[in-house]
Amino acid sequence: MGAPVMEQKRKERIDRGIKVRSETLYALSSWEEIGYLITPRVLFIAAFLLMPILLSPWPYWSRVGLSMCILALLAISFDFLANYVGLVCLGGAFFYGVGGYTSALLNTQLGLPPMLAIPIATLIGAFLCTAMLAPCLPLRGIYFAIVTLMYPLLMTRLIEAMDILGGTEGFRGIEGFSSPWTEQYGLIFGLFFFLFGLRRLVNEDQGLVIRAVKDNDQSVRASGISVTWTKTKAVFLASLPGCFAGAYYIHMYSNVGISAFALDLSIMPIAATVIGGGGTLIGPVIGAALLVPLSEALRDFGSLRIVVYALVLTGFVVFRSEGIMNVVSRKYQQFERWVKV
Repeated sequence: MGAPVMEQKRKERIDRGIKVRSETLYALSSWEEIGYLITPRVLFIAAFLLMPILLSPWPYWSRVGLSMCILALLAISFDFLANYVGLVCLGGAFFYGVGGYTSALLNTQLGLPPMLAIPIATLIGAFLCTAMLAPCLPLRGIYFAIVTLMYPLLMTRLIEAMDILGGTEGFRGIEGFSSPWTEQYGLIFGLFFFLFGLRRLVNEDQGLVIRAVKDNDQSVRASGISVTWTKTKAVFLASLPGCFAGAYYIHMYSNVGISAFALDLSIMPIAATVIGGGGTLIGPVIGAALLVPLSEALRDFGSLRIVVYALVLTGFVVFRSEGIMNVVSRKYQQFERWVKV
């Protein structure tokens, strides 16, 4: 009798047997492959769903968690415009402030409850922001960025000089949420809605057209598609999460003032996107999850916090310019397994 044949194996990347033709079409042959695909998504969703429960003994850190979700929404808005549309918007505070003031007016003047005022304010605020930014859409690069940076400053000066919308005092006595659980999970599900909704959109036909405008708008125009109208729709979509963040936040603290247009609300989302990884939409959320707790931990250092921010951002730009999400995603896709030859 001959000697037994030794079983030969070789290493193969797990995703090689999963991805057949594209990033959105899969052929699954085992539970291992299914687990490989859904594990990152399940962990991400579970972390946010468990956050209110795990942080419930510490009300202060529960608020920090909500602030992180607010920053994540603004960062998603910036990432979508900058990395999918090619419009670098430095006016994230403009979306935030318009959404906040609109919801305050709906609640204090019309008596709408928060759960009704917030979605209406999100839509109305997005329309207002889009209408005001529409004349700037032909601008590109640094010119569009500079103009968008002026909008929050303009709104602040108008409110101060004309003493409108409550002037420097803003609105007080805004109705809050019925319970802490409603407040926390409403914001988390709102974050999920915008995050996964935009991720789905960018891979659909309309999303491909939007991305094509960034890559080569002349080709899009030659195809008979209006570049201006495509950018207008993109700005509207990007302003929705920003307006939602502002509308939600003012009901968390029952007041809104000109600080809603503060420059920090335009800069922090950019920092979160750089740290987390632009062009992923999930990366900015991860960046916000790191940046907000770091900011709170360094609060006692006062203005020295800026030094730490500068060092962190410099480190990521120099050593990991692609951001955390892109690095982790690349490493995850390199996992290997043993397969029969």
